[in-house]
Amino acid sequence: MKASVFVGTSLDGFIARANGDLDFLEAGGGEPHGYDEFIATVDALVIGRKTFETVLTFGSWPYGNKPVVVLSTRPLAPTPPGAMVERMSGAPADIVSQLAARGIGHIYVDGGITIQRFLEAGLIHRLIITRVPVLIGGGISLFGAVPRDIPLKHVATRHYASGLVQSEYLVAT
Repeated sequence: MKASVFVGTSLDGFIARANGDLDFLEAGGGEPHGYDEFIATVDALVIGRKTFETVLTFGSWPYGNKPVVVLSTRPLAPTPPGAMVERMSGAPADIVSQLAARGIGHIYVDGGITIQRFLEAGLIHRLIITRVPVLIGGGISLFGAVPRDIPLKHVATRHYASGLVQSEYLVAT
């Protein structure tokens, strides 16, 4: 199974403010930057509970009819009508194994701790990181401390009129 990350960060590497707010991402101007093309290649999403709760505040469900696995040991907030959401818990390798057994071939991994856990387990294959031209000085770090070096192979870097800079990497094996 292939696991990919598609995430926006401040220029100083934060995916959210300390309180979870994502308001700084609006500095990107909302221009298309490949998300629609990326999500079309994904069979399912694996996200953390905090990310799920943040997405519920967006007003509309952004994942259409894609299956969404929320990693949590606690019950989840009510799911929007039509959303395909399932709660799972366990080690990243176990989650991947269960999804692969269902025929899922490509997952989109999202949420700070979830991304960190899947990276640490060696399960992320591709990273697409879009940097928004703003420094926020603190918040939730995309990567946090890593237990070892994780070598990456640069694939491409794109820039957009709004100032967004997007880099794509493959995790070197």
